[in-house]
Amino acid sequence: MELHEILNRLEPAEALAALGPELKKILAHLDEEARADFVIEMLGGAEGDKIGSLVDL
Repeated sequence: MELHEILNRLEPAEALAALGPELKKILAHLDEEARADFVIEMLGGAEGDKIGSLVDL
């Protein structure tokens, strides 16, 4: 079974709880710019005010 199939069977909160620890491990191996790009993309793309508020991540 593929990951998206497993996640589709879970409630949204359960899916996030399952993904959270794994995403933390993956993000720890990325540089700051790649992490910020990922987070911005998850929030719906870059918009001026959003970028400024994510600087401290």
